[in-house]
Amino acid sequence: MIDFHAHLDLYPNPHNVVKECIARRMYVLSVTTTPSAWTGTSALIPPGTRIRTALGLHPQLAHERSAELELFDAYLDQVRYVGEIGLDGAPEFKPHRDRQTAVFQHILNACSKAGGKIMSVHSRRAAAEVIDLLRKFPGAGTPVLHWYSGNKRDLDAAISSGCWFSIGPAMLRGVTAKSIISKIPRNRILTETDGPFVQINGHAAMPWEAQSAVIGLQEIWGVTLEEAEGVLHENLKSLVSS
Repeated sequence: MIDFHAHLDLYPNPHNVVKECIARRMYVLSVTTTPSAWTGTSALIPPGTRIRTALGLHPQLAHERSAELELFDAYLDQVRYVGEIGLDGAPEFKPHRDRQTAVFQHILNACSKAGGKIMSVHSRRAAAEVIDLLRKFPGAGTPVLHWYSGNKRDLDAAISSGCWFSIGPAMLRGVTAKSIISKIPRNRILTETDGPFVQINGHAAMPWEAQSAVIGLQEIWGVTLEEAEGVLHENLKSLVSS
């Protein structure tokens, strides 16, 4: 089972969540929202597990934490995964767009200089702008658009630019979202939860509840559950071996 975007450090009981993920032999990408959170979040994960910790600076915090870019640069050589990064175009963050953009560009440039990373990218109400910046920094690595919510035109641009996509249970609740997902190449999809921010049946989504996204993809693809799981595991192997 794969949860390619979860905030393990932000659960009320992160150690218990980590233990359960290990017991279930899950592959989890534990994203961070600030560079200063990376060391503590990494320390949650025992060696030899299938859990990886990404180094991030969330766009919603970019205007408050841009001074941590120096810390981001200092840690970058220690990681293969970067996230959560990107842009957020929601109305409450529009006043900070210039700072968000400067931070995102800095990160993409740093990743390019470091030889490229696997990146979990936030693009809420900013898909076109995110894709444009990713195109300007092709050496930054492989972008995985987390919870993509853009339109079909931007989706086509993202696909042609080599983007991957992580799909969570919340994305599979609407007809429009399902239509968008059906147009994504199957070999560029992974599952996620975005827990603990996403709610499932009134509780914070747990990483193992990414399984409900597998079931949703199975239905969209018209395949068996085993076939859907096989596609996703082959996708993960392809991504991490690239």
